[in-house]
Amino acid sequence: MKNIGRQLSRQLARPALLVALALGLYTGGVLAQQTAQQSAQQAAQQAAQEAAVQRAQQPQIIPRPPEVNASSYIVMDAATGTVVIEQNADQALPPASLTKIMTVFVADNELAAGNISLDDEVHVSVNAWQTEGSKMFIQEGTTVRLEDILRGIIIQSGNDASIALAEHIAGSEAAFADMMNQYAQQIGMTNSHFTNASGLPDPDHYMSARDLAILAQATISRFPESYKIYGEREFTYNNIRQPNRNTLLFTDRNVDGMKTGHTEEAGYCLVASAVRDDMRLVTVVMGTDSTDARAQETQKLLTYGFRFYETYQLFSGDELMGNTRVWSGASEFVDVGIQQTMTVTMPRGRADELETVLQIQPMIKAPIAVGDVLGKVTVKLGDQVFYDGPLVAMQAVEAGSLMKRLMDWLHLFFLSLFGGDEASTSAEPVASAE
Repeated sequence: MKNIGRQLSRQLARPALLVALALGLYTGGVLAQQTAQQSAQQAAQQAAQEAAVQRAQQPQIIPRPPEVNASSYIVMDAATGTVVIEQNADQALPPASLTKIMTVFVADNELAAGNISLDDEVHVSVNAWQTEGSKMFIQEGTTVRLEDILRGIIIQSGNDASIALAEHIAGSEAAFADMMNQYAQQIGMTNSHFTNASGLPDPDHYMSARDLAILAQATISRFPESYKIYGEREFTYNNIRQPNRNTLLFTDRNVDGMKTGHTEEAGYCLVASAVRDDMRLVTVVMGTDSTDARAQETQKLLTYGFRFYETYQLFSGDELMGNTRVWSGASEFVDVGIQQTMTVTMPRGRADELETVLQIQPMIKAPIAVGDVLGKVTVKLGDQVFYDGPLVAMQAVEAGSLMKRLMDWLHLFFLSLFGGDEASTSAEPVASAE
């Protein structure tokens, strides 16, 4: 009987041993595979870190701006208003038909206010019909839909259309020029003055490159639907087809506006805007020698701006930066951060080098409301400071119980007696603070 039991035990043990052996082999293989995968991941991470360090250590070279053959010029980041390049940007110069950007800007504001409509029928006066220079070819005594008038100004650069619009909005071109000056002041144009709606020469009619960039930026941000017209390549009215004079619309796929101008006094001028890699630039060149020159000089500026600079979002809004100790509160800590969005213009490819410094008030006590200023944040690249603003509470902290307040008071009291430094608070940054 005992022999039978031993034989039965051996027979049962053999399958169990085989199962255990197979399980061990399988487990070992899985572990080996997982170890190999982990090793590969660690190697990839290390290689990426080394590459990032190497990129950070490489000097970022920004050459001097290109030589531009123009009386004045400027390059502005439309998102931030930061000027990338400028030369004589505040010099008051004859703007020629660049004036019409302001003419349309006034109309856009009046449309937004409900004072006029795109369906308005604009009467064409003798004064408008007989004006000199470029024309939309509207006829005296007729009416033209206001939306067509705007295209005649923007695309065809019609002086006749500009005067007709001015008279429709303000009764006379002189009264309209006064509106132009008031709107210019509202948006910070400090070196411009208008006497007419078309840009025909007048000693008291002038604009600066900086003011034109400010005006272009305001048009793009406030009236995006109207700005689209600046990108239309042609317009036909009265069976007369005229192309847009901005030749960059036909040669550079990034350019989507804006306006040309030319008189003997002004030379050849161009305001342009282009988008590349989520960055929009506005350029102004004034006083170039020819239609080709104004396009070529503008292209130089756009190429330089896009190649060496970028629009970078520092903060996306309600962004957590860290947390810090709170005394006498229902909570021991409070989150701190930045509530507003913040976008800056910076040298391209150097975002990893930005340094973020948090400075917290030495003693923070409850109660705390959302948005209370608890310190400040400084973001810089080398010696250049991109942001220096408030660090605020991201959540409310109510006052603690009587016992909690008493215990914290005793804690702080004894710390002050024995010279402890725990009473002063410092922020613990989150992993993505920089």
